[in-house]
Amino acid sequence: MVHLYGDSTARQWFHYLTNTLPDLKEFNLYRKNKFGPLLALDLANDIMVTFRCHSSPIIFHTVPFAQVRYIANEIDGITGGTDTVVVVSVWAHFCPFPIEMYIRRMQNIRKAVVRLLERAPGTLVIIRTANLRELNLDVVMFFSDWYTLQFDKVLRAMFKGLNVHLVHAWEMSLAHHVPHDIHPLPPVLTNMIDVMLSYVCPQKDG
Repeated sequence: MVHLYGDSTARQWFHYLTNTLPDLKEFNLYRKNKFGPLLALDLANDIMVTFRCHSSPIIFHTVPFAQVRYIANEIDGITGGTDTVVVVSVWAHFCPFPIEMYIRRMQNIRKAVVRLLERAPGTLVIIRTANLRELNLDVVMFFSDWYTLQFDKVLRAMFKGLNVHLVHAWEMSLAHHVPHDIHPLPPVLTNMIDVMLSYVCPQKDG
């Protein structure tokens, strides 16, 4: 079971997996928006992938209140175990707001991750960091990479010392020659998924 929580950068991973794995089929939950929940199933290989958007702040979109969920609450509802992967990617919509809001949100998510790992130590938790984005006059005042970098530093400090794995999206997008994009272009996205899968299915010695 792979649970993806966060913004559209987490949803991008969901769609990458459903578009790449031939037997992983998205199940129609009759959601007409981008916020989920989304569900994909591979019955032959016993794989389930879900996506759930974080709660406010959500920029540029209207979200039905009944579909708003806090990620910390969602993580608290997970049983966990060696068959469970939790991916968190939360940053993009917080950039125009005071960083204290982001700190409080990540503190709550961190506490939920600690509780999850206490009740199910075998659960794999992966944190996707922020990445660079394309900049133009419409976004540079509120979503510049300098703002994003400050939030990324908070994210890394918040989960330091916990038994979690990082996908270093910032470095991966910075190092690649393709243009920066809030939703990384295919070569960068593929590298991120490869890193995630290296944690999910580590290569055995010998």
